[in-house]
Amino acid sequence: MSPQASARLIGVAILIFCVAIMASSGTYVVPPGERGVEVTMGRVSPAFKPEGFGLKVPFITAIHPTSVRQQTSEDHAECYSSDLQQIKIDLRVLFRIPESSVVKLFQDYFGNTFESLVAPRVHEALKEVAANSSAEQIVKNREQIKTRALEIARRKVGTLLVIEDIVIQNIALTKELEHAIEAKMVQEQEAEKSKYLQQRVQIEADTTVIKAKGEAESIIIRGEALRKNPAFVDLQVVDKWDGITPMIIGGGDQVMLTTQDIARYRDVKTNTPTSQIKLPVAPRSNSR
Repeated sequence: MSPQASARLIGVAILIFCVAIMASSGTYVVPPGERGVEVTMGRVSPAFKPEGFGLKVPFITAIHPTSVRQQTSEDHAECYSSDLQQIKIDLRVLFRIPESSVVKLFQDYFGNTFESLVAPRVHEALKEVAANSSAEQIVKNREQIKTRALEIARRKVGTLLVIEDIVIQNIALTKELEHAIEAKMVQEQEAEKSKYLQQRVQIEADTTVIKAKGEAESIIIRGEALRKNPAFVDLQVVDKWDGITPMIIGGGDQVMLTTQDIARYRDVKTNTPTSQIKLPVAPRSNSR
C-alpha cells in the first residue's frame, strides 16, 4: 500500500472516531424513575428532562439524573429527655423527591439530599419531642414519639421534599436507666395485681352479703305467708309428695309407715327381737 493510501485510511478512521465521539456526547438517556437536570457551562436549566432518550449540545452540556422514587435511608440520632437522660435512636426514614423540586434541590442542596436536608430536620424533630418527654415515656410511647416527630419534620422540610414515614428501630438507654425502668415496671405490675386481688375479695364479700340479705328476706316472706295462710304448709307437702301411699299402724299413738318401710322391715332376720326393731314415727298432729 502506498504512503498516500495509508494516510488517507488513517484520516478516514480519525474522522469516524471524531463523529462517534460527537454523537455520543450529543445524546443522553434518563433512566426510568429519574429526572434529568440540564447544566450548560454552569447554567442550570429551569426545566427538568423526563426519562428517556434526548439530544444535547456536545461537550458543554451535562445531564445529571435525580431519582424521584421513594428512598429509604438508615440513620442514628442522639437526644436528651426531659429528665436529662441521653437517648440513642436507630431509625429509618422513607422519603421521595417530587418532580417540582428536582431542579431546586440540585441548585440549593449540594451532594446527597438525605444528608443535607432530610437527616438534619429529622434530628431536630426528635430532639424537640424528646425534650418534652421523660426517658420512660419515650420507651413506652414509641409510636406517639414517632408520630409527633414525623409531623414536626414534615413541617420543617415543607414542600421541597416528601417524608413518607419514620421508623424507629431501636431506642437505647444507659444500663442504669434500663434497670431502673424495669424495676419500676415490676413494682407497677405487682401493685396492679394486689389491687385486682383486693377488688376480687371485695366483690366476693359483697356477693355474700347480697345472698344473705336475699335469704333473710325470703324467710321473712315465707313466715308472713304462713301466718296469713296456714294451708300453705299442706300445699308444700302436696308439691313434694312422691306418690307413695302411707300406711297407718297402731291405735291411739298412731305410727305412719309407707309401703317401702314395711317391705324393708319385713326382711329383718327372725332372730331379731321385736323390741329392738325401730320404726320411724311420724310426728303427731296437733289437730284434734
